[in-house]
Amino acid sequence: MARGHRKGSQAIQGLSKVVNFLRELTPEVLHFGHKSGCVDASNGAQSNEFRPMNAFHTMPRLAYLVSEYPATSHTFILREVVGLRTRGFDIVTASINADARPLTSVTDEERAERETTYVLKRHGVRGAIGALAWTLRRHPRGFARGLKAVLQRSACNPRLAGKHLFHWLEALMVGRWMDRQQASHLHVHFATAGASVASLTRRIFPITLSMMVHGPDEFAQVDREHFAAKVEAADFVFCISHFARSQTMYHSAPNHWHKLDIVRLGIDPEVFKPARRKSSADFSLLCVGRLVPAKGQHLLLEALLRLRAQGKTISLHLVGDGPDRESLQHFCRRQGLDGQVEFHGALNHDEVRSMYARCDAFALPSFAEGIPVVLMEAMAAGLPCISSRITGIPELISDGETGFTAAASDVDELVTRLGQLVDNPGLRQQLGEAGRQRVCDDYNLAQNVGILAERFRNRLAALA
Repeated sequence: MARGHRKGSQAIQGLSKVVNFLRELTPEVLHFGHKSGCVDASNGAQSNEFRPMNAFHTMPRLAYLVSEYPATSHTFILREVVGLRTRGFDIVTASINADARPLTSVTDEERAERETTYVLKRHGVRGAIGALAWTLRRHPRGFARGLKAVLQRSACNPRLAGKHLFHWLEALMVGRWMDRQQASHLHVHFATAGASVASLTRRIFPITLSMMVHGPDEFAQVDREHFAAKVEAADFVFCISHFARSQTMYHSAPNHWHKLDIVRLGIDPEVFKPARRKSSADFSLLCVGRLVPAKGQHLLLEALLRLRAQGKTISLHLVGDGPDRESLQHFCRRQGLDGQVEFHGALNHDEVRSMYARCDAFALPSFAEGIPVVLMEAMAAGLPCISSRITGIPELISDGETGFTAAASDVDELVTRLGQLVDNPGLRQQLGEAGRQRVCDDYNLAQNVGILAERFRNRLAALA
């Protein structure tokens, strides 16, 4: 504990030395107060000196910032960007981390996005130094405001001072890139690390900011991650569900609630269609998701054991990879489930779609979720789905009508629901058809991107 405190104190002292050095370098501009007529960027009001980079355009160029783009787990963001572009939006993309997948694992569309996406970490120290010098010259007051914000965040938790300093440097890089791209509005998905960078960018540069809140990870450490400050810094916030909006309200001040709009995610029902499945005595169950504790795959294995004891044999297909893979495989070997469970690893978009066509039902017994896009895909493909009765999932699945939900961690209920699907092909068809209709009605990609486009236009027009 003492060692961690000393490291935190050293980090704060290091930041203070940087501030003192910069004050001595340009004392007339690098101050931490506000001159008459200049308002903190996080409050939305701006003087003529602090005017958005592209303020004279009615529809600004949008910059999307993502932690990793394109990525298998962020396919929905790619679909969103493409959909907005077809509706006349001019969008450029930036990614903090590079897409690490081999070229053979990405689609042509993803490859094209890779080539045009600005990747911060690819530019390293040289890019950070260049952005620092450029910002100091072009936006000295914003430079100081951003550094002050880093000191304030570090004071709350000195051990995280280094992380905040890196976020500040990344914010400088994002701001310089946006200036080169003539983009004046920044949009970020997830109120996590990317939003930390984005909120600092908003504080430093003459831009506007929006973010999309998904949950539940954003709500896990709201104090450490300064969630309320991110909502305050944003000019408007989209939430993917009523659950996400309720939690955003819970963790932010009521005077910012007017910024919150619900905009659902979606998938293309024409891409994910019901397939004619071959009649078979074997029942195939599909689960798509990273092999991590939050997804609850261990519960599925326990359910398979209990169903086998009842004389019901299920073949389980696990798609995804992650740290739980070894323990899941060990459980299968120990319990003699090797012949029933197949580990497919991470698959690309097209390969996952083919898995929907192969299986009879879909299960995702998670402990924490927003509203999983894979559930929307499986429902659109006509698969009866079982998931946990948590967070935003009941907004997608009405239990017993458009699928089944079970109490999180309740293996008994999971076994009962799976048994019903195994024994009743008619029920599978009924739930599959109703689930697809729910997605077509409320989680249709084209429809919801259209709503997003309208909300963007209205919100950006109000800021002009």
